[in-house]
Amino acid sequence: MIQVSNVDKYFDKFKALDSLSINIRTGSIYGLVGTNGSGKTTIIKHITGVLRPDAGEITIGGEDIHDNESIKRRIGFIPDDLYFFSSYTLKEMAAFMRSLYPKWSEERFESMCRQFELDKNHKLSRFSKGMQKQAAFTLNMSIMPDWLILDEPIDGLDPIVRKIVWKYIVDDVAARDMTVLVSSHNLREMEGICDAIGILSKGHLVMQRDLDELKNDIHKIQVAYSSPVENPYEGLNIVHKESRGAVDLLIIRNSREKVESIINASNPAIFDLLPLSLEEIFIYELGGADNEIQGIIF
Repeated sequence: MIQVSNVDKYFDKFKALDSLSINIRTGSIYGLVGTNGSGKTTIIKHITGVLRPDAGEITIGGEDIHDNESIKRRIGFIPDDLYFFSSYTLKEMAAFMRSLYPKWSEERFESMCRQFELDKNHKLSRFSKGMQKQAAFTLNMSIMPDWLILDEPIDGLDPIVRKIVWKYIVDDVAARDMTVLVSSHNLREMEGICDAIGILSKGHLVMQRDLDELKNDIHKIQVAYSSPVENPYEGLNIVHKESRGAVDLLIIRNSREKVESIINASNPAIFDLLPLSLEEIFIYELGGADNEIQGIIF
């Protein structure tokens, strides 16, 4: 488990993190979402032990991360700004990482190099940005990490490579209970991959929820009646309602069972439960009032 408890961080007088608390379950994929400047990279640098908090505590696997070599040997980290030794080839970088990480898998490294068509004898500094991302991913997955921290991991990758990257991640989560924290400014790429989402705004967490819980609590429905019905939606928590001719379109925050029970009791001519995208869920959960949240969603 990765646990961030009431962390504050100042840079001079600027408060970059404000009583930030995050809980990431073992064997889950957690999406940390926020616009540029919301504090995503700052908290990631704290979680990986690069920065120390001014207040609060960060533990991984129940241990403090700072100056903890045994924990750091089990963490894979791909930052937004990649760094490699300028003169190293991919093969030389692999040898360096092999000497640091005891669970290194040569079999995986060779297999991923073949799949991504990476030339191990080519200098990493001469790889394209996309190829450098693939190389960083190959190296980090080859250390067989227990915790994988990713900061904007798939920027610059084509759709096919993205699918391969996510498949490796999901397979390791399922097979080895690897825990993943992935940072992004875009909700679209988080949907379908994450178990839980946290929205970061101005250094504090606006919301932290399991996706299954979110999707079970809020619904989009369209309803039409052959003749007028008095108070057909009584007892439902209506977040948004609009009418399109004879059809009502509603966003309702209740359990699916309650929605179906109340609507079916009024014998509608049309009743459809429609899927909500993650973007729509957060629009209605947060009310769309925060300009920073609007930047994430749109």
